[in-house]
Amino acid sequence: MTLLRVEFRPGQSIFEQVVFAAIKAFVSGELQPGQPFPSVRALAADLKIHPNTAHKVVQHLIQERWLESRPGIGTVVAEQPDARPGDRRRLLKQQVEQLVVEAKRVGVPLEDLIDTVQSQWRSLETGPGGRK
Repeated sequence: MTLLRVEFRPGQSIFEQVVFAAIKAFVSGELQPGQPFPSVRALAADLKIHPNTAHKVVQHLIQERWLESRPGIGTVVAEQPDARPGDRRRLLKQQVEQLVVEAKRVGVPLEDLIDTVQSQWRSLETGPGGRK
């Protein structure tokens, strides 16, 4: 069972993409404090990445205090006192950049992009059937 959603894209290191997906899952609450995190072997198998890359990802996330290693239990999501300043903005910036690049590539004017984003935002606020 894969806990992380990663759409691998060319031109960016696999390590960076997996770290980004993990931090996004922590910040969004998809992965909760105390929840087990996959072992290096399981992470490598689930994402079909080299075990050395999976090890590097886990060690980086431990070093950055997103994960903690508990003897006899394994690696778990660490308690986060508060959202770290800039984490949400930094995560969103990368996805917005991809959206803008794709919009420019297909020739969508900025005004149309903004209108589409606003429309999507409003539809998520009202929910299915136009209800809040």
